[in-house]
Amino acid sequence: MKPMDNITIVPTGCCHDCGGRCVLRAHVRDGKIIRIESDTGEEPQLRACLRGRAYRQRVYSPDRLKTPLRRVGERGEGKFEPVSWDEALDEVAHELKRIKETYGNASIFFAAGSGNQGMLHGAIPVGAMLQAFGGFTRIWGVASYEGALFASMATYGTIRTGNSREDLLNSRMIILWGWNPANTVWDPETTYMLARVKERGIRVVALDPRYTDTAATFADQWIPIRPGTDAAMLIAMAHVIVSEGLEDKDFIEKYTVGFDRYKDYVLGREDGVPKTPRWAEAITTVPAETIAGLAREYARSKPAALIAGWGPSRAARGEQYSRAANVLTALTGNIGISGGYASGFMRAYSSRETAPGAHGSGNPVEKGATPRKNTLHKLRGGTNPSSARIHSAKVFDAMLRGRAGGYPADLKMAYVAASNFVNQHPNTRRGVEAFKALEFVVVHEQFMTPTARLGDIVLPVNTFMERNDIAPPWLGSPYYIYLNKAVDSLYDSRSDLEIVRELSKRLGLPPGLADLSEEDLLRGIAGARHDIKDYDRMKRDGVVKIELPEPFVSFKEQIADPEAHPFPTLSGKIEICCDHMGEMKNPLLPPIPKYLTHSESYDAPLAARYPLQLLTTHFKTRAHSTWHNVPWMREIEPHSVWMNPEDAAIRAIADGDLVDVFNDRGRIRIPVWVTERIMPGVVNVGQGAWYDPGADGVDRGGCANVLTDDDHSPSGTHHMNSALVQVERALSG
Repeated sequence: MKPMDNITIVPTGCCHDCGGRCVLRAHVRDGKIIRIESDTGEEPQLRACLRGRAYRQRVYSPDRLKTPLRRVGERGEGKFEPVSWDEALDEVAHELKRIKETYGNASIFFAAGSGNQGMLHGAIPVGAMLQAFGGFTRIWGVASYEGALFASMATYGTIRTGNSREDLLNSRMIILWGWNPANTVWDPETTYMLARVKERGIRVVALDPRYTDTAATFADQWIPIRPGTDAAMLIAMAHVIVSEGLEDKDFIEKYTVGFDRYKDYVLGREDGVPKTPRWAEAITTVPAETIAGLAREYARSKPAALIAGWGPSRAARGEQYSRAANVLTALTGNIGISGGYASGFMRAYSSRETAPGAHGSGNPVEKGATPRKNTLHKLRGGTNPSSARIHSAKVFDAMLRGRAGGYPADLKMAYVAASNFVNQHPNTRRGVEAFKALEFVVVHEQFMTPTARLGDIVLPVNTFMERNDIAPPWLGSPYYIYLNKAVDSLYDSRSDLEIVRELSKRLGLPPGLADLSEEDLLRGIAGARHDIKDYDRMKRDGVVKIELPEPFVSFKEQIADPEAHPFPTLSGKIEICCDHMGEMKNPLLPPIPKYLTHSESYDAPLAARYPLQLLTTHFKTRAHSTWHNVPWMREIEPHSVWMNPEDAAIRAIADGDLVDVFNDRGRIRIPVWVTERIMPGVVNVGQGAWYDPGADGVDRGGCANVLTDDDHSPSGTHHMNSALVQVERALSG
């Protein structure tokens, strides 16, 4: 911390689930942040985007929750009265004890989220407290990445499949498939490295239904593709590669199993339908010549990096897309080599193996739980689906139907921490109904979000500028950020840890976290990481950047010496055909990747009523629902629905019109942006805008999850990008 002209520069960081986690330097004068800048230190610079740079507006927002609140109206009505911390915590403790004694710990649902990504604060201390209290019911299945995770485990036996971003400079060709790091960051140095890729003249191709900022900035070619059909194109590319003898035969023979089974499917020997580019053209709308050309180019440009983003896997049957992409990288031998890329979950450097957000064992409620059917439970890692957990897409249904509906518990209470849960899970209107059916809801929050409005007690939590914490990298770059406290907590807000300490006393729990200072806890967290060598220096600088002897390349050891370093699959090889999946005998989870349609696909009967496919992409000015209420962010790009001019003309819709986007699950009313940057037949509503229904039930906030399907594929994949809708001009504001 460097004082200068009565200004102290506090090294800290941005710690939300935006895809980054970047260095910030808060300029503080007289106890107030007056300016925020980003990393000005040695390379690689972990520079913040517009969101982190606008964080001062969030800290000093007049809408911050200032004191604990107790509901006085009907749940969801938004009527609260201020109460003291003692009154609020006494009531929370009383309700926790009552519900435990009356219904058991399984009736307590822990609605944890990714609103804070620190290693000490956020949902972590709350979960530890509830576990010490006797346990709770939790979710499995993460909306962001479940399809990619499942596919990586099935193909490689691990989620650690990525390479250092710097290694892209060694590629001869890069395919960005459903990947938009210009908006979603994907570790802070990604776009900088793509800029260097462009400077070197390395060819970049982007596939996406939208002409994204990434495609516009970095790509030499944009290929629009119909949502939900990506697996068909990848399989057709495999057809070209195999039928023309372009596959890496030596690599396939040495490092993979199941190629012949996949070859039979691709060439049509299995079902009589050759998966040619012409076959895929009818499904994807991508011209057959384009598919064949891309396949040949990728196969002949080795080393080439096919980076399959999570967006297309965040859909019904999304794991098939991820599996097909993984297999294509194997067919071309682009795994474990510099300049290549093992498409998959994409974690690279990491000191842990389990998936982000996966909770450890020890929850008493889950003692004796068995793995759920249709899970890769014989392999390591993952989000641990079990008979005691509820899939996150089905939580609202579970709240309403409980054990009678086949769920493991009758839920009576929700404890919400670091999450705008109702807003960020599918079928939001049903979520409101479900939360209203609970007996008690407590929410840790900084603002009166749609979820906080449904709380009985709302506890004001401070921001990461008002406490100390450590943040790991988002996906796998080699660094850690120390988030030094920049200012004292505003108003009467407290940290999650402070709340847990006070609440634990009222619950009669042993000291646990309460027995250690924040400093001791953070030292312990750092000490448990083998790559944090000097805690005091990290705290002083606000960051530790770990130097690697060379860019990290996943599976380099497996390729160099497969006998000594087998793949962590059951076979010890890359599984083009996963026999473990075959054991499940589920036609929706075939052991080889296949193209499978679904009930809200473009060709489903429902498309006659709702002919437009909805995308709910991540929005450049929000991290999920965080920053939605920051004025600077709303000025940069107003929330709207993207629509192609062809679709707009059919409906007599003009750019800027107020329109309704609707289906059987609900209706939202927002302005339309008529643009060539989205293909015909597809509309896009960026996820994260806050649910704000009028008296008529129409959501004026533009919450995309009003329209999304609260179901999941057998692998656990969410259907966030698999919803059919219609759009019409709004009759009124």
